[in-house]
Amino acid sequence: MTISARFEIPYTQILNEQGQLTQALPSFAEDKENLLALYRTMVLMRTFDKKAIALQRTGKMGTYAPITGQEAIATAIGNALRPDDILVPYYRDYAAQVQRGVRMSEILAYWGGDERGSQFQDNQQDLPICVPIASQCLHAAGIAFAFQYRQQARVALTCIGDGGTSEGDFYEAINVAGVWKLPMVFVVNNNQWAISVPLNKQTAAQTIAQKAIAAGFAGVQVDGNDVIACRAVIGEAIEKARRGEGPTLIEALSYRLSDHTTADDGTRYQPKPEVAEAQGKEPLSRMKQWLVTQGHWSDDEEQRLQLSVADEVQTAVDEYLSRPPQPVSTMFDYHFAELPDYLIEQRATAMEEASHA
Repeated sequence: MTISARFEIPYTQILNEQGQLTQALPSFAEDKENLLALYRTMVLMRTFDKKAIALQRTGKMGTYAPITGQEAIATAIGNALRPDDILVPYYRDYAAQVQRGVRMSEILAYWGGDERGSQFQDNQQDLPICVPIASQCLHAAGIAFAFQYRQQARVALTCIGDGGTSEGDFYEAINVAGVWKLPMVFVVNNNQWAISVPLNKQTAAQTIAQKAIAAGFAGVQVDGNDVIACRAVIGEAIEKARRGEGPTLIEALSYRLSDHTTADDGTRYQPKPEVAEAQGKEPLSRMKQWLVTQGHWSDDEEQRLQLSVADEVQTAVDEYLSRPPQPVSTMFDYHFAELPDYLIEQRATAMEEASHA
């Protein structure tokens, strides 16, 4: 028997790069306060991003993964999830984490090499930042299965970069999500680059979204620079999963207007014309333009917001820098139930040297 398959990948954009509506606003966006909350979060996170990069450049923090130009995706995620849902993030989801109670000082501590930054004081359920590529997808699938098994109306949402969709863990996760019809959402931040590898060298698929089709569930695309569209599409997928209608893979099309991490130099491989074009599509300017056009925002309000978020970020930086350092012994203490002899000797040496520092 021969079976032929045909499919289409829907694409959603609501606010174009000129800050103009391409279709009617979704219901949540009819309240301007909801839109202002999205914009304020994006401004806060861009300010945070700049400060985090400065901390790394001045030797006050370790390697950091910037989010410039990609703020809309995680902002929409954090706005759409319910408190009892679970976020399983990767390393560019700060906007979602902060909206869900994670402190900016905790994120800075994590990138500063202090694992206590993953022990969130105000959010004890979401998973911490995941750096191993794609493993978080399987973690989310396990959580979603637990929700399903317990018959809880909860959703697990996980995020991944475009390069991560080339990993086996990603394929295993979407496969089990489709087979078991798990209550979960995959959000792919397609920022066009997996470190220095462009999208066309990662996959021969026309879209990343279509990878969901092989797993037996819906894949869709959204303008990842349009925070209104991201919020609408992600919110719909979350509620679909909550109703027991299975998972969704959302490919959010964005562009990385920064280095992959502060250990990278994107200017060595990102074509300058491509970057310039992407800068004209970034999420903050288009949202601000639309808010101003609608009479929802003004220069005075923008100035007050910039001052407010700068103070908020500086407070977080001060909290991070004032953390007492971990004793050197902690780098040995949490790897083995019983330390092998060679590490016992190294631990003693390290503590002796630290006592004389």
